Amino acid sequence: MKNLKPDTEIDSLYSNLEKMSTLELLTNINAEDNKVAKVVKKQIPTIEKLVDAIVPKIKNGGRLFYIGAGTSGRIGVLDASECPPTFGVSDGIVIGIIAGGDTAIRKAVENAEDDSEQAWKDLQQWNINENDVVVGIAASGTTPYVIGGLEMCNQNNISTGSISCNAESPLSKTAKFPIDVVVGPEFVTGSSRMKAGTAQKLVLNMISTATMIQLGKVKGNKMVDMQLSNTKLIDRGTRMIMEEIPVSYEEANQLLQTHGSVRNAVDFYNNNK
Repeated sequence: MKNLKPDTEIDSLYSNLEKMSTLELLTNINAEDNKVAKVVKKQIPTIEKLVDAIVPKIKNGGRLFYIGAGTSGRIGVLDASECPPTFGVSDGIVIGIIAGGDTAIRKAVENAEDDSEQAWKDLQQWNINENDVVVGIAASGTTPYVIGGLEMCNQNNISTGSISCNAESPLSKTAKFPIDVVVGPEFVTGSSRMKAGTAQKLVLNMISTATMIQLGKVKGNKMVDMQLSNTKLIDRGTRMIMEEIPVSYEEANQLLQTHGSVRNAVDFYNNNK
């Protein structure tokens, strides 16, 4: 029986790309990108199951880990690194690990993804335990680094999820909470940094944001625990305080600077009226 190509390796729907004008290239790339959100929408029930597994773990002192290689690893590191400034959590709550170490974020590390034992070693550096959740990210769903890591997690009673862009991939069959976002052939054949990468980022946005909201890190629709790391965010926080309590811009700004977050500033004011 002939082996079918994985979904991420199917030939592009377009040919002779080098003969296209700039407008044609951009229009066709955008046409493919438009398909991604619809695919992700179909997976909301599977994403829900994973989020509902993550939230109680973190509430009980656990952590969320992302493991991946190449583009998938970088996207995981990106999402994890954005949680502290956005939601005010410590950088030890959502952790991104990439095959080949942090060097691989900027420069590809040869053969790093092919080591099926390294992910578990990397996770052990963080004292991984049953309170944690590990999500493996791999567009192909065949990456040994990621599959090996999840297999060891399963053996050690650690909850596992996955994000793959191939249906019924080995990774999906390994994870307890698999998410398959099958976006179809890439504009450039096999370039999973395109639609597959976009789909993975959309899913990670949903996972981390829904988790943090359920952990109480958002009030109304505001990031009340965000880190005040630049002038723009200080101004935003100041205006958020003004929306909550009857103070001037200067008073709100002073409260924010003194108490370090919108939540703390508003709570202090309300408790000392």
